[in-house]
Amino acid sequence: MTYSRLIAGTMTWGSWGKQLSKKEMVNLMNHCLANNITTFDHADIYGAYTTEDDFGNAFADSGIKREDIQLISKCGIQYVCENRDNTVKHYNYDKDYIIWSVEESLKHLKTEYLDLLLLHRPSPLMVAEDIAEAITILKKDGKIRDFGVSNFTPSQMDMIGFRMDIDVNQIEFSLTQHSAMHDGTLDYVKTCGIKPMAWSPLGSVFREDNEQTRRIHKQLGELMDKYKATEDQLLLAWIMKHPAGIHPVVGTTNKTRLTQAMEASKIDLNLEDWFLILVASQGHKVP
Repeated sequence: MTYSRLIAGTMTWGSWGKQLSKKEMVNLMNHCLANNITTFDHADIYGAYTTEDDFGNAFADSGIKREDIQLISKCGIQYVCENRDNTVKHYNYDKDYIIWSVEESLKHLKTEYLDLLLLHRPSPLMVAEDIAEAITILKKDGKIRDFGVSNFTPSQMDMIGFRMDIDVNQIEFSLTQHSAMHDGTLDYVKTCGIKPMAWSPLGSVFREDNEQTRRIHKQLGELMDKYKATEDQLLLAWIMKHPAGIHPVVGTTNKTRLTQAMEASKIDLNLEDWFLILVASQGHKVP
């Protein structure tokens, strides 16, 4: 399965963010496609279980061919909100629940299949055999094509992957949160042929003002003219330089920023510049 080099994250398209109208969603979908962003990342909980439906209604009116896009969704998190009868936030990976959740996502997204289903977060109570049985049924019935996990460690991937193929692990990864380079996660996915995706790829660079982010801004500022790039483009290029082939999930709904983000895939940072940016984040030279 081929996913676009950058992925459009939909978490803020609905009530958890910009509250886009149906027309605005259609326009944004078409803008993404015009910039070769063909993969859309969802989760059942987005918008307190409403954003998939909002997106699906827009997609149904868009005229976009289903085969021209890839739809990702996630299940497992039980969110406390008015749309679910949950008393505490928790996780559910029972076989019947996984199947039901996918069927709900398909209904809301107005599609017959998901290109990729992810387990949203690992649960201490998940039973790999139950998960494998659910995924086998869903694949056999043509309701999902690829299967993956999100926020899973190497040992958790082993537990699940021993019983079924894992195609993707979507993790938090950015210049300010790059522990996956050191805890074995990226080594594992590279070794096992698992495709990594990165949520929050810009990290805290534009959200926080501290010593680390000031060092980063200074270093990026010194490289912008060399690469004819913006700071956010350099941050994305830094991620995509990693040999694991990470696909950033970009959460912006701003059309200009989406276009600029896709242009970042054309930037090839040289070796020393990549390490200069890393050192700016860490505040010290590499060992």
